[in-house]
Amino acid sequence: MVLGARSRLEPYMTDIAFQNDTNAAASAAAIVARLGGRSIVLVGMMGVGKSSIGRRLAALLGIPFVDADAEIEKAAGMSVADIFSRHGEADFRSGEARVIARLLEGGPQVLATGGGAFMNPNTRHGIREKGVSIWLKADVDVLLRRISKRRSERPLLQTADPAETLRALLVEREPIYAEADLTVQSRDATHDAVVADIMTALTLHLTDGGSRGPEANP
Repeated sequence: MVLGARSRLEPYMTDIAFQNDTNAAASAAAIVARLGGRSIVLVGMMGVGKSSIGRRLAALLGIPFVDADAEIEKAAGMSVADIFSRHGEADFRSGEARVIARLLEGGPQVLATGGGAFMNPNTRHGIREKGVSIWLKADVDVLLRRISKRRSERPLLQTADPAETLRALLVEREPIYAEADLTVQSRDATHDAVVADIMTALTLHLTDGGSRGPEANP
């Protein structure tokens, strides 16, 4: 009896799945069309998932994904940690700003930026002119849990009290991150769920003529 009911439901389930895929494709196409040559720029603290979420978002939209830190490493021929160690943060930030300015010429794309990139006023201006910025926001406890496994790769957290350093960075940076066009919560959920939140926020924002949109899942 159960098997019979399941077999009768299968065509309907297939139709629903097809409709969902069709709707997702139409939504993605509409977003890309409205972007024009602009980039979707992900900003926020280390550990919010800008790279992993960005890759999924780009795949869904059918546009390239670019990681600014990876491009900086390629240009410098060394890791971000080595740049910090050998040349200092000021030199890194200068190079970071130049690389992001260059990358913004390559839209449409999904561009993941480093945690401190959006603090540069010139970078913010460039992103405002040539992109749609999304602040991926996460609570400090979530961030600490996520970055604990890769703390050695985070130059700014090589301190006696990484948790306190992270809290201080949040206090300094969050008011600037809040200038982004959109805010999406990078909560304890699957990356696909966060991508779905971003898609919804982008659709509302771009349909509204590009004006600043509401925070998604505050």
